[in-house]
Parts: sequence; C-alpha cells; structure tokens
Amino acid sequence: MPKTALITGASSGIGYETAKTLANLGFQLIICGRREERLKELQASLQLQTPVHILVFDITDRQAVTLALNSLPTAFSQIDLLVNNAGNAHGLGPIHEGNLDDWDTMIDLNIKGLLYLTRLIAPQMVARKSGHIINVGSIAGKEVYANGNVYCASKHAVDALTRSMLIDLNPFGIKVGAINPGMVETEFSIVRFKGDEERAKKVYDGLQPLTAKDVAEVIGFMASLPPHVNISDLTLLPTAQGAATVVKRQID
Repeated sequence: MPKTALITGASSGIGYETAKTLANLGFQLIICGRREERLKELQASLQLQTPVHILVFDITDRQAVTLALNSLPTAFSQIDLLVNNAGNAHGLGPIHEGNLDDWDTMIDLNIKGLLYLTRLIAPQMVARKSGHIINVGSIAGKEVYANGNVYCASKHAVDALTRSMLIDLNPFGIKVGAINPGMVETEFSIVRFKGDEERAKKVYDGLQPLTAKDVAEVIGFMASLPPHVNISDLTLLPTAQGAATVVKRQID
C-alpha cells in the first residue's frame, strides 16, 4: 500500500507543485485548500497516476479542520507525511500603521492553521511510531526586515514550532523538518499587495527567483530520504539572493 501525504494549500503555488512531485514519488495524496475547482483540476491531472482525495476547508477554522480530517475514508486515514504548506503574507507596512485584519489573518493562517493540522495528525504518528512532518517556513522566519513585522513574527513562530516539534516527537521516531524559501514567484506577492499585479511583478524585476517547482522538488527530496536521515532545517534561496533584503538585480 502506498504511503499517504496530506498537503495543505494545494490549490496553487508550492502546494500544487508538491502534490505533483509527491505523486511522482509514489505517494497517494490528500490535497487540501479552499478553492475546490482548482483542487478538482489537480485531482484530475494526477488520479491516473495515484489515488487522490480532496478536502475543502478553511484551515483557520478549527471546527472545519476537525470535520474535514474526520471525514477521510479508510484508505486515506493513515497519514504518513504532513506538509504544512498553507500560509501567506498580507500587507507590508510599519508596525504603527499595521492593518489589524491582516495581522489576524497571518497569525490564524501561518501559525494556528499549522497547529490545528499537526495536533490532529501527530497523535496517529505517535501511536505508530513513524511519520514525517514538513513545515514550509520562510527566510522571514530566519531574519526580519523593514515593514515585515507580523509576517516575520509568524514565520519565526513556524521556525520555533518546527524545532520544538522535532524535540517533542523525537522519542517516537517521527521526522520533523522545515524548508525556508527566499524569493519564490507564486501568488505570494499578489496576495501581499491585495491584487496589485504590477507592484507584485516589480518584486522579481531583474532577477530569476525560485519557482514553486524548485521548492517542491526539495520537499520531495526531503520526503524520499532513508528512514535514518532527516533534514530538520533547510534554507533555499535563488542564486541572486544573499539575504532577505539583499538581492543582485540585472539592470538594463
């Protein structure tokens, strides 16, 4: 029986590409998100290759998360790999001008959503004494930068949670790791800038950023290592990026 991977935020970007990568590695998939049509399209493209089950729910709604996980059919109920990918940045501004709704959204999505899924899935891994959890963090969880305040704080929380989860779950033989990407061209900047595509595009002007597929392939590598090998913390940058706010741009 193939191993089962559950991926949050699978309707686009890194989550979408991770689903394709893990399908190529032989995992059967539980793909989660709020955009059902996108999930159905992904399911249709992969289901001839591997079994794919869809869960549509809001990861920030604790009750919805519980109901969704409890609805899994028996064939998908044993989760071997949890990829906590769902997360986003909302807004970019100094702390004294912050939008409280944006702050709530980032804290609920980037921290609490990750915790809800982990709390429901980790106990079955503990009972089996096997499993793997990969959290998708950010270089913003390793550094801070001007106007990034709450987003950086939420990703620092992911970093701290990953390290503490690794310690808590170590006695049970469970792998825990994080991948922390730098600049990745997905919907990230469009969401951060509230749909302003022109402003989002400028983030990547003059450089070649990572793609969602680049990140997904590294997640696949982490997931395919032998049982005795665990990548606990990995930062992935485009060659043009030296730090969160240090980039080499080609100027025409």
